[in-house]
Parts: sequence; C-alpha cells; structure tokens
Amino acid sequence: MAMVDLTIRGAGVFGLCIAWEALSRGAKVRVVDPNGPGAGASGGIVGALQPHTPDVWNAKKQFQFESLIRARVLWREIEATSGIATGYRPSGRLQPLDEERAVVLARARAGGAAEHWAGTAEWQVIGVADAGPWRPPSATGLYVRDTLSALIHPRRAVESLATAIRMKGGEIAREAEGEGATVWATGWRGLSDLSERLGHLIGNGVKGQAALLHHDAGGAHQVFASGLHFVPHSDGTVAIGSTSEREFDAPDATDHLLDDIVDRATELMPVLKGARVVERWAGVRPRAMTRAPILGPWPDRPGHFVANGGFKIGFGMAPRVAEVICDLILDGRDAIPEDFRL
Repeated sequence: MAMVDLTIRGAGVFGLCIAWEALSRGAKVRVVDPNGPGAGASGGIVGALQPHTPDVWNAKKQFQFESLIRARVLWREIEATSGIATGYRPSGRLQPLDEERAVVLARARAGGAAEHWAGTAEWQVIGVADAGPWRPPSATGLYVRDTLSALIHPRRAVESLATAIRMKGGEIAREAEGEGATVWATGWRGLSDLSERLGHLIGNGVKGQAALLHHDAGGAHQVFASGLHFVPHSDGTVAIGSTSEREFDAPDATDHLLDDIVDRATELMPVLKGARVVERWAGVRPRAMTRAPILGPWPDRPGHFVANGGFKIGFGMAPRVAEVICDLILDGRDAIPEDFRL
C-alpha cells in the first residue's frame, strides 16, 4: 500500500499550493524537491499579483480572476495554520496614463471590470488628487486604479506555506520515491525536460532580475509604470523589477541590466532616489509557448500530471491551479481550460 496518495515534484508555489489543497481534501501528500522549497523563481522578491485587463474576456482571464479572489482567503488560511506572515495584502494597483488614447481605452475597460469582476473589485480612471503621493508622473494627469491587484512576499509566503503543509501532516523531502499519482511542477528545467521527451518545444526559461530597496511606502498600493513593477512590502522595502531575458549565461547572476532597472525606477519614482539597495536577485521563470499555465495529464505517461508555466503570474494563478489539479486527480472532475492543456 502506498504511503501517500500524491507525490509532487517541485516545491515552488505551484507544487506547494497543490500540496496544501490536496491535504485540505484529506489526501496524503509528499512534496519532493532536491533544492528545498522556493529554490527557483518562487523564491524571488517582487510578488505582484495583478490581473490582466478586464476587456476581451477569455478563459485565461476568468481563471486568473477566480484565482485572485481565492487568494484573499487562501493566504489567510495558511497564515492561521503556520503562524508565519505571508506578506499578502490586497493593495490595489496604480498605473499612469500617458496618452489620450490610453485614457479612452482605460475608461472603456471600466465597463468590462463591472461585468466580469462581478462587483468584487473596481477599475477606475482617477486624477492626481485621488492618486495619493505614492505615484509616478502621468502626462495626462490621469491614472488607472484597480482594487483586484494584491501583493505578497514570495519567500515568506513559501516559508509559511511549507510550514503549514508540514503542520497539516504533509511531507516535504529532498529525495524520495514517487508514490500514488505524480504531479510535475518543476519550473523552467521541467519545461525543457518535457520538450525533450515530447520532441517539440513546450516552453523554456526567461531570466528576470529585480532589486529590493530600503524604503517604507507606508502600506501603499503597488505601481506599474513603463513596464516596471513597484511593490511596497510591509517590512519597509520596495521591490522593483524586472527584466525579461530570453538569452542568458548565468541564471542567478545580476548585472548591468539590473543597474538600468534601478536607474529607471528612481527616475520614475523620485522618492526612491538614494534608497539603499538591500538585495539584488536573479532567477529563471518558466514560460510556456502558449504563455498560459500548462496543466493536466502527461501524454503517454499514466498517473503523471503537469503543472507548470506560471511565467510572471505564478503566485497569482497558483490558488486556482491547485484547485483544478486536485479536482482532476482526486475527484475525477476536469475543469482545466482548453488553452491550458498540454
């Protein structure tokens, strides 16, 4: 008789959230990762949980919306079990509108938010007076503010989640045999392995570099401007990032590209000028060719499943990913969107 019902390969946010969900449904679970929890992209520093725009609605946006709503409860449940703060906060997000056509489009999207976000969050066009002091300049004097965005401290969330799993009776090991059904949540290297085994490109890794600055933004909203994320954590730091590098030699090394990010960030947010850089981080994130998560059975490998490809949206998608993977494996119910299938 197997000691566990479910073996999860990979202790990033996908693998750990699947473990937590399976334990919550009464399954016996083992997570296996030779490098320990959060050793890959899930051990980063940014933690921006942001929705796609609420227009041109599709299954991916619906899935992400459901996941962001689920996150409001999930991370509190995990904190209550582990006693460790995850840094989760429904912060909202501010985006400057620098062109009149961007203003027109943003106002049109407010209708999509009203329809598709079902009263759980808002998408508003606001002026400088309502934006508050924690803001970048806007050429039009207008901004989008949404209340669906949230933030999290990735490393603390991983620590809290791993602790909660152990407290709930789950096992996290560096080496162990597979038992029961097996879920492969092995990040960018897993995508490379999957591509090799299936004989065509499924996905690859994209390197990102980010920095953590010593600045207390006082519980402000996050900001997205000129392609940069500004995430004010509750520990008196602000995370900024990140690069997207298709080609790289050293997966975990930072360089001049991050220097450029820091320079751009302080130009956009002058309040950050002179802020001490607490940490420089680099890691590789798993990007599927479809740009959507890859979920479901591994072809021609009975009893094996894949949960991968959370490029830039891993923490935001993980709560719902965990639900649909457990629906499929534990309950025999397939709720995976067609575009997410391998």
